[in-house]
Amino acid sequence: MERQRESLREALKERILIGDGAMGTYLYQLGFPIGVSYEELNVLRPEVIQNVHRLYYEAGARIIETNTYSANLVKLAKYGLEDQMEAINRAGVAIARSAVGEDAFVIGSIGSVRDGKLNNVRTSKVEEAYERQMTALVEAGADGLLLETFYDLKEMKLALSIARKIGDIPVICQFAVEDSGRTRDGVALADAFQQLKKLGADVVGFNCHSGPNGILKAVESIEGPVHLPLSVYPNAGIPDYVDGKYSYSAGAQYFGECARRFADRGVKIIGGCCGTTPEHVAAMAAAIEGYAPQSEAAIQRPKAAVAESAPNQASTAGKFSRTGGDAPQTIVDLVKQRHTVIVELDPPRDLDISRFMAGAAALKAVNADAITMADNSLAVTRMSNLALGALLREQVDITPLVHIAARDRNLIGTQSHMMGLDALGINHVLAVTGDPARFGDLPDSSSVYDLTSFEMIRMIKQLNEGTAFSGKPLKQKANFIVGAAFNPNVKHLDKAVQRLERKVSSGADYIMTQPVYDPELMVRIAEATKNIGVPVFIGIMPLANGRNAEYLHNEVPGIQLSDEVRKRMAGLEGEAGRAEGVRIAQELLDAALPHFNGIYLITPFMYHDMAVQLTRYVWQKTKK
Repeated sequence: MERQRESLREALKERILIGDGAMGTYLYQLGFPIGVSYEELNVLRPEVIQNVHRLYYEAGARIIETNTYSANLVKLAKYGLEDQMEAINRAGVAIARSAVGEDAFVIGSIGSVRDGKLNNVRTSKVEEAYERQMTALVEAGADGLLLETFYDLKEMKLALSIARKIGDIPVICQFAVEDSGRTRDGVALADAFQQLKKLGADVVGFNCHSGPNGILKAVESIEGPVHLPLSVYPNAGIPDYVDGKYSYSAGAQYFGECARRFADRGVKIIGGCCGTTPEHVAAMAAAIEGYAPQSEAAIQRPKAAVAESAPNQASTAGKFSRTGGDAPQTIVDLVKQRHTVIVELDPPRDLDISRFMAGAAALKAVNADAITMADNSLAVTRMSNLALGALLREQVDITPLVHIAARDRNLIGTQSHMMGLDALGINHVLAVTGDPARFGDLPDSSSVYDLTSFEMIRMIKQLNEGTAFSGKPLKQKANFIVGAAFNPNVKHLDKAVQRLERKVSSGADYIMTQPVYDPELMVRIAEATKNIGVPVFIGIMPLANGRNAEYLHNEVPGIQLSDEVRKRMAGLEGEAGRAEGVRIAQELLDAALPHFNGIYLITPFMYHDMAVQLTRYVWQKTKK
């Protein structure tokens, strides 16, 4: 292939191009630790970077990103490497070219300097960082520039304007967005893309932050034609953080299936971001082989479905008295006597609580025993569950059950939070680690993790002894009932139960599981946990539609659907999807009720009527 600056533009008119996959997370898998400059490896270990490029090329990638995402003056200064900025970027282009020759496009990767923090770096410094990095990449012979993982249109426009001053090189502009259909600074995607088109963008699209499902929704949320090629580089699902290591759940086969869906939506560049590997790229390349791109007029972009969120790990709190023998029974007391239903409702992501409160009232009317609320699950900002818990007690008269995530509060904040819960009489909690902040809607925020979930359980129970986290005595004792989360959807259930036993040893009073969709696994869980000494609430989440089923199965850590369930949900949307989801959940309840008194219903997308139907079903089957 003759390499010239117009080549990429011409290629996109003729065919779909497969991009490569992750560099940073792949280096992490190879044993390079977090906290070092992966870009410095361009000069320290060029053979390692060259091999990664070559693996992606051999897998079918024909757009290869340079290992220069954070190789700007601001980011490199954190490692004392700003003086090597030009050398690192030039080496990045040379290494990629040596790995793939002239048979692929080498694109200079440029990440956001500000990372969504609008005022953390002076504009003059941002402009200098972009100009010098872009100049180094272009002079080294890059076939194009990729502005990726930008959150704000304002910064994207700044970077694109600088690129256009440097030359007529092709520029790809990619946002990392939520499911709102807008950039972080509030601009509708269609409007943002039109503004970028006017500034000279060649390609627009999305990368990072979401898996294929979330990015597909972003594509579908664009209103009207874009009149530019689209590019997508999704993550390999939602990252899981277990025993100090990150892992991603979305497999290569799923990425191959999603590649065709992206192609059907008119996407012209399809690659992978965090967690993706050469296997993912190979599957996408195979899926697209022989695919004939559609004209823009023929492209169908259906209205995006309600954004899926992963089920939140369990929680509990309570409207229970602090004193005396006449105190209402806790959920642990209840579940030892009869079937007990806890229903999860997601706290709202805005200031309108009307739908949440209506759902809670409907569940109260069908005798749900408690409402459980997560603590900013998936690191996505939601309303305080402490505040909602107080409102549930006062206005709905139902027991609130709240999660406490180690991610967001240091030791001081955690004890203060617990003291406030105790003062409100919210005495049931669930201790969870919490998803890392870098993968949520405010990735520039810090993950605290002063405590593990094990330590949090132990220290909360310490408050019940009248002892502060510092060891100082308190004037009275708290009365917390502390739960622990359990993911049974793993290859080795026995090892997961051993980990669970450690939580019980730390003081956990009850267990709540991730959703289970396999009746046989429910039996195995019951058998494996029968001797742990505390009650288990089995998680059941009705599926909302076929896409929701595929998203949960492929992108959410800790959830596996059976082939039968996926087949039953395939292609179903709207009321038909929810009706089938309820039927499947009822069958799961039939399997669960003989083995578990504790039932944990997880409401999808605030469709509380589904949880109402299932709560009624439990009481019909158990004749409460």
